[in-house]
Amino acid sequence: MDKQRKMRVGLVYGGKSGEHEVSLSTAFAVMNAFDFDKYEIIPFFITQAGEWRVGSLMNAPFADKEQLKLLDSKGGTVQAMDMLFRSLDRSASTASEPAIDVMFPLIHGTNGEDGTIQGLFEMANVPYVGAGVLASAVGMDKAFMKLVFADAGLPQVQYVHFIGAEWNRDQEQILRQTEEELGYPCFIKPANLGSSVGISKARNRAELIAAIELALQYDRKVIIEEFVDAREVEVSVLGNDEPQASVTGEIISSNEFYDYKAKYIDGKSGMQIPAEIDTELAASIREMAVRAYRAIDGSGLSRVDFFVRRSDNQVFINEVNTMPGFTPYSMYPLMWKETGKPYQELLDDLIELALNRFAAKQKLHYVNA
Repeated sequence: MDKQRKMRVGLVYGGKSGEHEVSLSTAFAVMNAFDFDKYEIIPFFITQAGEWRVGSLMNAPFADKEQLKLLDSKGGTVQAMDMLFRSLDRSASTASEPAIDVMFPLIHGTNGEDGTIQGLFEMANVPYVGAGVLASAVGMDKAFMKLVFADAGLPQVQYVHFIGAEWNRDQEQILRQTEEELGYPCFIKPANLGSSVGISKARNRAELIAAIELALQYDRKVIIEEFVDAREVEVSVLGNDEPQASVTGEIISSNEFYDYKAKYIDGKSGMQIPAEIDTELAASIREMAVRAYRAIDGSGLSRVDFFVRRSDNQVFINEVNTMPGFTPYSMYPLMWKETGKPYQELLDDLIELALNRFAAKQKLHYVNA
């Protein structure tokens, strides 16, 4: 890249996902944190219906979040995708119209955090921030994630999982298995969604049935987990082949559990960073976070969530989020801030990690000589 020009970043946000609004908040925060002396941005907005829109080259952030929707852009998905691929074409780039140097996907959940958009960037042979196809897919599917964690020897709560067709075919068997193996209360989740969308706590069979039906509105696969009276402790991980873990943080939820309302609406949930746990326990959790990150073949960033049982401090891994909330007030950047890495530096590091991973992949041989 010509050192005289700014690095060009393609910022992709929105998405056909239950976490669409969360993505807009993340994109607005990231856009306003970028150092526009170093970067210029081409915004790509994906509507909840799946339509792509592309905006003009930006050398300053938007004034308000509504502008992120690119309502003044002309054309639809075909034009946006044409613009995307022309912008990625390094062979056709010129000094006046340089190619995009790196894509920065900020889409949470379905079609953004699950490996799909990462596959698009891989096929286009362009650097992109965050986890690759495999890590994104495994990190999104809670059922497969648990299989990977089990293979890595990471402790987990008991769970059952099934798809909608199995539920329609044999509800009684699934209900009986859940009651015998997990008991009440238990937590019901869509397997492929984040931000606690579609998650419920069931205390009896009637609530369990209603919770399963709700979860199936968001995904074809459902996972049910046993209840553990626990603290929720998290760790931010950053890096490619040599990942580093931040200090620990603890969520103090305003609701019975840390659901969508507690995360994004009522504003009453608290964060304790660093978490008030002893040094040895914190070190163990940070080590497990890096082990989980390696187990899914993570790169770029992830937030790793744990349960710490109140009665005996037994640690259970909950999940890995490969595109965690990323506003300046989100847990991921706040834990790094407490570790000594401010928000803007974090953005610089993520772009550098994306470019380094891309450069390493270009050295691979794809022809059997």
